[in-house]
Amino acid sequence: MAYWLVKSEPDAFSWDQQVANGVEPWTGVRNAQAASFLKAMAVGDRAFFYHSNIGKEIVGVIEVVRTAYPDPTDETGRWVCVDMKAVKPVPKPVGLAAIKAEPELEGIALVRQSRLSVMPISDAHWKILSRMAGL
Repeated sequence: MAYWLVKSEPDAFSWDQQVANGVEPWTGVRNAQAASFLKAMAVGDRAFFYHSNIGKEIVGVIEVVRTAYPDPTDETGRWVCVDMKAVKPVPKPVGLAAIKAEPELEGIALVRQSRLSVMPISDAHWKILSRMAGL
């Protein structure tokens, strides 16, 4: 199993909407590097659901339930999406300031490539973030 972090602006698509919708396609990714990460995802992979812009915090855990397929919101046919389902909210949301303050998370893509909306998370970083989130 691989680990990821996916970002969404909560005023566009929030954790609560993910939970309410059950399985939801992760659409709208229009960055080549982020799209390549979507293509690398496998069924059963887990991801942190991160609210960007508003909140700037990890709020939940989701799971890949369908691998990459053409994004139905893309008229060009170039981009892909994956289907995700909510697993559970985190007991303690983990904010960006706390992530930046944790020396063991130095070099995490969330800080290095702040505009990237889909990114891998190493096993070690997953464990640290899970601990911080009360999981």
